[in-house]
Amino acid sequence: MGVIAVSDAPLHVLAVDDSNLDRKLIERLLKSFSYHVTAVDSGSKALEFLGLHDVEVQNFSSFSPNPEVEVNLVITDYCMPGMTGFDLLRKIKESKSLKDIPVVIMSSDNIPARINRCLEEGAQEFFLKPVQLSDVDKLKPYMSKNKRSTTDEEEYDKSRARYDDGNDDEDDDMEPSFKEKDEERRSFSKDQSC
Repeated sequence: MGVIAVSDAPLHVLAVDDSNLDRKLIERLLKSFSYHVTAVDSGSKALEFLGLHDVEVQNFSSFSPNPEVEVNLVITDYCMPGMTGFDLLRKIKESKSLKDIPVVIMSSDNIPARINRCLEEGAQEFFLKPVQLSDVDKLKPYMSKNKRSTTDEEEYDKSRARYDDGNDDEDDDMEPSFKEKDEERRSFSKDQSC
């Protein structure tokens, strides 16, 4: 039996963090905004909750979401054992049935390349821990059950501007070459700091 969405039903956030303390904090902050929160301690449990039960399968587009739940947003820690928050983000965005769920990444590490990579792969926001009430307030545009007034490209541009490196070099306006992008991908995939 499926759940019927009611217009005044609380919006549902799936919070993913392997740290019990951080998971309780984000759950408490989200509940202070009257969101319904489901908290899990791993990316694989998040995928299972979303209805993607076989986490070994590479192509998730053939799976359907859990018909019993409607998740309006996923907020996940970046550094977790097993499946990172970045891996979870990619699996959600690869799924035909889940790709429209907004995903927010949070981390205690302020690494610009990591932040930008997550935003490029589809994260709506990247929060530095500890997450604050003001951060949770930024989720409101993504939590609306109605379509947002801005396009995804506009949101991406606004997010990118916040994480600019502050370097005023003239080369910043130039698109990186294929070689530079390839080197960035390789260095990012070697990022084993979690």
